[in-house]
Amino acid sequence: MQVWTFKGGVHPPTKKLGKDSPIKKFELPQRVFLFLGQNLGKPPKPIIEVGQEVKTGQMIAQADGFVSVPLHSPVTGKVLEIVKKKHPVTSRPADVIVIERSDEDVWEKLEPVKPYDQFTKEEIVKRALEAGLVGMGGATFPTHVKLSPTKKVDTLIINGAECEPYLTIDDRMMQEYPEEIVKGALAFSKALEVDNIYIGIEENKPKAIKSIKEVASKYNIHVAKLRTKYPQGSEKHLIYAITHRKVPAGGLPMDVGVVVQNVSTARAMYRALEYGEPLIERGVSVTGEGVEKPQNLIVRIGTPISKLLEFAGLKEEAYRLILGGPMMGIAIDDAEIGIMKGTSGVTVLTSDIVKKGTEMNCIKCGRCVNACPMNLEPYLLYKLFKKKKFNDMAEHHLMDCIECGSCAYVCPANIDHVKAFKTSKTVVRALGRR
Repeated sequence: MQVWTFKGGVHPPTKKLGKDSPIKKFELPQRVFLFLGQNLGKPPKPIIEVGQEVKTGQMIAQADGFVSVPLHSPVTGKVLEIVKKKHPVTSRPADVIVIERSDEDVWEKLEPVKPYDQFTKEEIVKRALEAGLVGMGGATFPTHVKLSPTKKVDTLIINGAECEPYLTIDDRMMQEYPEEIVKGALAFSKALEVDNIYIGIEENKPKAIKSIKEVASKYNIHVAKLRTKYPQGSEKHLIYAITHRKVPAGGLPMDVGVVVQNVSTARAMYRALEYGEPLIERGVSVTGEGVEKPQNLIVRIGTPISKLLEFAGLKEEAYRLILGGPMMGIAIDDAEIGIMKGTSGVTVLTSDIVKKGTEMNCIKCGRCVNACPMNLEPYLLYKLFKKKKFNDMAEHHLMDCIECGSCAYVCPANIDHVKAFKTSKTVVRALGRR
């Protein structure tokens, strides 16, 4: 097979510690903690009250606008309270619905339930919304919006790259549920009215490539073998590697006729159609040197992270807890928050792995320029940041930064570019530049 790639990027140790751990179904949690804000766009509005009994799959918050999705109860039980907790993405207090499980699953499923290939284009888009589907690779963009492009689309790419170090859940999903992933991809293609379908997988996942290829070949779906390089899973770089089309600065994949969906989102789409299941569970890697036994688990949304760490065996040397992987993940200090729709992994690192030297002055070595997959000049952006020249940063394409961390990874001066760029983007938006 041809191997596809892109310019720039880095090669951090992959450390796929859980790659040989089959997916296990995690026990039903006794209590779930559900952030309302689990999707890009507007959070949904609660439609339940404290003390109310709810069923598994029952809608508990409805979409509030087009770029919004509903939230469903992952367990059968009673709504205990709605509290405020610090949201790991925004770092601001956000509403959390707390539900106490009182019984095994008593389901409230989406109707109608019928074979996935009997749904019309319109019904597929509607079901994606009703099921609360979002991009499960981490971006959490509402799936029904992606399935309603305002420009002509001719290509669908299913993202199975999983380039982030440590994480292995997508790899295991492709090995263990290839039929469901492929059928979900076919549903997406029907909704988009495209015949050109690719499933992109990095070459360090030979078993996943073999498993997916065996099923995909029956439906004339192409499997693209990708070079193992970070950030190969980034939408723009995945599109370029497979189609050689360049998404313009500030543009979207549909601007070049492409829609990208994650493999886990494809599986969730299939299950929403075939079984009437809203998005109430997802696959999660619990991994890193800070746990005894790295695991790949299917867990209910809202399950406390502490329960997963207990199951994987948290080591005394555990030093840093990250939602996601070490490159683009978010460090958190509260293990009592719940797993969210976009949580693909929980990574626990020890102090010897995290250890980072003191920041020094930039020596303009150019390594960050060579590594940047967006062809930016991170050293210059950081210099402008130190001088608080945010308008100048915008002029030098700050907003095109995908915050992948490649620049910080290769920097010999230990500069944390990403932290600076995240802060700068907030300022630039406040100034009305984007």
